Amino acid sequence: MIANIFFGSQEESRQTLENRINPYTNEVVSSYPLCTAEDTLKALDIAKAASVATRASKISQRIDWLNDVASSLEENLEDMAKTICDEVGKPIAFARIEVSRCIETIKLSCHAMINLHGETINTDAMNSGIKTTAFYIREPVGVVACITPFNFPLNLVAHKIAPALVAGNAVVLKPTPEAPLTSYKLVKYFVNSKFAIKDAISIVYGDVEVGSTLVSSNIPRVLSFTGSVPVGNIITKTAGIKKLALELGGNAATYIDKSADIKKAASRCAFGAFINSGQVCISLQRIYVNSEVYDEFASAIKEETLKLKVGSPYDDDTFVGPLINDESLQRAISWCNSAVKEGATVLCGNEYKDMNFYPTVMTNVTDDMNIVCEEVFAPIVSLISVDSYEVAINKMNNSPYGLQFSIFTNDLKQTQNFIYDADCGGVVINDIPTLRFDIQPYGGNKLSGIGKEGPKFAIEELTEIKSIVIC
Repeated sequence: MIANIFFGSQEESRQTLENRINPYTNEVVSSYPLCTAEDTLKALDIAKAASVATRASKISQRIDWLNDVASSLEENLEDMAKTICDEVGKPIAFARIEVSRCIETIKLSCHAMINLHGETINTDAMNSGIKTTAFYIREPVGVVACITPFNFPLNLVAHKIAPALVAGNAVVLKPTPEAPLTSYKLVKYFVNSKFAIKDAISIVYGDVEVGSTLVSSNIPRVLSFTGSVPVGNIITKTAGIKKLALELGGNAATYIDKSADIKKAASRCAFGAFINSGQVCISLQRIYVNSEVYDEFASAIKEETLKLKVGSPYDDDTFVGPLINDESLQRAISWCNSAVKEGATVLCGNEYKDMNFYPTVMTNVTDDMNIVCEEVFAPIVSLISVDSYEVAINKMNNSPYGLQFSIFTNDLKQTQNFIYDADCGGVVINDIPTLRFDIQPYGGNKLSGIGKEGPKFAIEELTEIKSIVIC
């Protein structure tokens, strides 16, 4: 339980106003204070004042700071994993992986900062120029506002605040209401570190009122948001003149070529479609299968799907846990039933027990069904038979989203073509589009957002270039 809030280094006690209910047990697992617009403005003012000290701090201190937090996470990995499991119902085995990835993200941010540098410029390269000493450097932007989602309530926070802090910025974090204790524990490690820069990070809890205050304020120079397209649209219209980094989801797809290893492809596709109950921005949702191997693949993925254990997130061998809330469950039920009424066939799944929606594979779908054209964010995947790679890539690209796509093929020319044909932010060859390494650049095209995450690339988003000429 928590009933406190951090305004920089100051921790204030508040009356508990909101409870977080475990989606599997339906029990209260944490409580948090609901902040106001005034609280948010206070946090922003504190961050603005603190940004002077963060900018002036030595990089070595910031690196020591982040490494100290990473060490605290390593020492308390099981506690943090259980907190994630409690608040969002993530199966405990995957919650542990998320904590480990968070530690890596923090360490990667340190390495990225060490290697951040400017360049010298040859100002006499053109006839209009003259010989000077010219170069550019990167400086922190000042204040960064971060808004994070529920599906990776620890690592996606780290992907925003670790690069921001190590780059010399101050941060105001608004975490998801679904995981208040997870973010509180992480921020507490930052605040209590012996290397902490005073008041450099604040946390505010809330929803629309808090979020809109962060977005409309002139104090943040960068707003980093991960969430839905409708909210992303609101942000772009109201943010004013500031840098935006928006990760807005996707509709990930893959193509299974007749040359592919079908057994491997089916196993990996079942993993990519149903990990975290499909609540992943790059969760595999559309599988285009060459018609010559369609029946073989359909049989194989059904077999792989039925192996996955659905149940308590506290069991080490559970693969699929509960959906985050009843709204998500009802959407999954409604969209699947609607597809069936329109002619789709359930290969397996389309069942639920309490908040657990069983992994579902649909066939005979059409391009206009919600389970195909919209982001499902549930354990549902659709199989579509296609006659060629050309048909598949056209269907994959015919989406308002463009986060990550993949292909399973042993055709080298097809691989080369796919790299350039796929209209998305990232492509994966011979694995699922759900594959993400935290060291990589991550971000999509079209409605999937703008800007890049991944520590090195986030630091570039969270710093500004200053050009210098000495004549």
